[in-house]
Amino acid sequence: MNAPQGDGSGSGTQVRHGGSPGRSRGRNRGADRVMVPDADFTSYYGRPIVKAAPWEHDIAYYLFTGGVAAGSSLLAGGADLTDRPGLRRAGRIGSLVALLLSIVALVHDLGKPSRFLNMLRVVKLTSPMSVGTWILSLHGPFAGLASAAELVGMLPTRWQRGPVRLLLRLGRPAGLVGAVTAPPVAAYTAVLLADTATPAWHDAHEELPFVFCGSAAAASGGWAMVTAPVAEAGPARTFAVGGAAVELLMAHRMEASMGLSAETLHTGSAGRWMRASKVLTAAGAAGALLGGRSRVLSVVSGTALMAGSFCTRLGVYEAGMASARDPKYTVVPQRERVERGEQVRHQG
Repeated sequence: MNAPQGDGSGSGTQVRHGGSPGRSRGRNRGADRVMVPDADFTSYYGRPIVKAAPWEHDIAYYLFTGGVAAGSSLLAGGADLTDRPGLRRAGRIGSLVALLLSIVALVHDLGKPSRFLNMLRVVKLTSPMSVGTWILSLHGPFAGLASAAELVGMLPTRWQRGPVRLLLRLGRPAGLVGAVTAPPVAAYTAVLLADTATPAWHDAHEELPFVFCGSAAAASGGWAMVTAPVAEAGPARTFAVGGAAVELLMAHRMEASMGLSAETLHTGSAGRWMRASKVLTAAGAAGALLGGRSRVLSVVSGTALMAGSFCTRLGVYEAGMASARDPKYTVVPQRERVERGEQVRHQG
C-alpha cells in the first residue's frame, strides 16, 4: 500500500511533539494556561512534502556557464560596434567555450542529446523549460557562428578565401543577433528555478532573475578582464562592476523577502557557497574599480568575479535542494498564510 502524500498544504504532515504528549490546561488568575512543546515537522514515512528537483550538480554548472556565455556574447557585440577587436575576440571566445560547457553539462544531466531535441517538438509559452529551450536554440547558433568567424579571422590571410571569407562577413550580423538574444538566456534559468514548488527558489521569484543577470554580467566582465588587452577592457570593467553591484544588492533584498526559507542561504553547504560568493564578488568589484590598467590586478579581480558568480549559482542550487528536503519550509509558511487569511498555495 502506497504511503499517503502531502499536497503542500500540510495535510500529509505529522507533527511530533517533544516531551509529554498532548496539551495541559489549567486556570491561572482567570486565564487559560496552554503548555505545548515546540513541534518537529516530518512527513509520513519520512517522505518529503515537496519532491526535490531531479537535477544533479550538472544543472548548477549549467546555470553558471549559461550566464557567462550570455554576458560574453553581449560584451562582444558592443566591442564589435565600438572597434575593440581584442575585447571582441575575448568575448566571442568566452561565449564559445561557455556554450560548449553548457551543452556538455545539460546533455550529461538529460542522459542523451535526443532529449534536448525532443523538447523542440512543441512550443509551450506557459512552460519556462520550453521557452528557455527555444531561447537557447535561437541564441546558440548565432553566437557560435560569430565565434567561428573570430577563430577563422585568426588564420593566415592566404587561407581566408571562398567560404572562409563569407564566414568572416557573417561574423558581425551573427554576433549582433547573439548579443540581442543574450539577456533572455541569462535570465530564463532563474525563472525556471522559481517556477518550481521548491520553497527557497519559489520564495525568491521576484529577485532571482536580477541576481542571475547581475551575476552573469560580473562573471563575463571578469572573463574579459582576464583575457582582453587592458587598454580595451574598460567596458568590461564597467560591466563587471555594475553586474556585481546588482548581484549583491538584489541578493540582499532576496534574502530579506524570502521569509523562513532564507535560512537555507545561511546554513550548510549553501551558506558556505553564498558567503564565499559575497566576499569574492565584492573583492573583485573593488579590484576592478581600483586596478585601472594594471594587468596583474585585472587578472586577479576578474578571476575573483568569475569565482564569485560560480559560488552564487552553487549556493542558490544547494539552498533549493535543502528547502525541499525539510518539511518546515513548506508547512510553516502555509500555516502563517492561513492565520493571515491569505491563500494557502502560491498563485503563479
